[in-house]
Amino acid sequence: MKEFIKTEVKAETAILVGLITKEQSERKTNEYLDELEFLAETAGAVTVKRFTQRLDGPSSVTYVGKGKLEEIRAYILAEEEAEREVGMVIFDDELSAKQLRNIEKELGVKILDRTSLILDIFAMRAQTANAKTQVELAQYRYMLPRLQRLWTHLERQGGGSGSGGGKGSVGLRGPGETQLEMDRRIILNRMALLKQRLADIDRQKTTQRKNRGRLIRVALVGYTNVGKSTLINLLAKSEVFAENKLFATLDTTVRKVIIDNLPFLLADTVGFIRKLPTDLVDSFKSTLDEVREADLLVHVVDVSHPDFEEQIEVVNATLHDLGCSNKPQLLLFNKMDAYTWTEKDEDDLTPATRENLSLPDLQSTWMARLGRDAIFISARQKMHIDELKQLLYERVKELHVQKYPYHDFLFEHYTEEA
Repeated sequence: MKEFIKTEVKAETAILVGLITKEQSERKTNEYLDELEFLAETAGAVTVKRFTQRLDGPSSVTYVGKGKLEEIRAYILAEEEAEREVGMVIFDDELSAKQLRNIEKELGVKILDRTSLILDIFAMRAQTANAKTQVELAQYRYMLPRLQRLWTHLERQGGGSGSGGGKGSVGLRGPGETQLEMDRRIILNRMALLKQRLADIDRQKTTQRKNRGRLIRVALVGYTNVGKSTLINLLAKSEVFAENKLFATLDTTVRKVIIDNLPFLLADTVGFIRKLPTDLVDSFKSTLDEVREADLLVHVVDVSHPDFEEQIEVVNATLHDLGCSNKPQLLLFNKMDAYTWTEKDEDDLTPATRENLSLPDLQSTWMARLGRDAIFISARQKMHIDELKQLLYERVKELHVQKYPYHDFLFEHYTEEA
């Protein structure tokens, strides 16, 4: 019997490129590139090199300066000579059609920006018809202003003198422009169809929400990969997919949770991220409707992340854009078991920074600021889960009595089975 030869599939290699500007320090740029590397890893690529450059702002022509682009090109050629082919170059900001075209021409490899990388992960993660439709719409929205670069081999053609040719040939339509118009029309028609499909799905989901009965709705929100899915699995004893990768959850999952004699609905939503394009948020409107419909938001934070305070700001800004910033909110600091800090030397007279705060110091700081609206837990290690359940019970009960004053609880008492 003939045996098949098994060959190992090599992961694509990637180079990351970021800018250090007046608004974005070197430390911040490195943090963004760490996140970009995690995004690349989630998409299946291995980062082999990083390039950064200090500029006042991105170049409108090639994002980085001409010298830096030549340096990246030299590195790619050196890797090719050493038989280590570079698969792609990923830029940490969204690139325009002009920038993409010029960079591709210079480097001769696949070029991605942060947005296209996130879209690629979304496409990989989408499982349901709803998620797939939303991702496809977001991809078309991203692609539409960048169509021109796909048809650079069909430039406007004109020559000679006289009417209809040469410089200033008003009204002459070359094959490139014709093809571009056709593609634009096809994409716009497809986008209209997808929007209609999403509107139909939205109506179905609205009907589903109306049929859920008189129950308080709680939505888990937060930055991507902070442990929302692990938490809903713990509270609802469900099997929601959870993984240590970005955007493991795209579809909103709603589960019924019962604490003591009080039932309520708990929704797990798609995670937010820095530099998330507006088009992506618009495309995922129907998914984020669970956030808009929620009576209480539980903002989950990865307290072990060195920059968790900025992640809180990103989520709050996104909630503001969704019109949900005034909803009742709990701040839930997860992953307390993974928290690390650096103790200051006694001789060090410089002011203490966030990195010098121990976990008890951090807890007292946030608890003093937010009182009972903040709690520290570890969903993976099941630390302080009973305290979380008690806090949720109190807050949901308050909202339940306000919203349904004449509606009794569904259970006299609920005993959790071992």
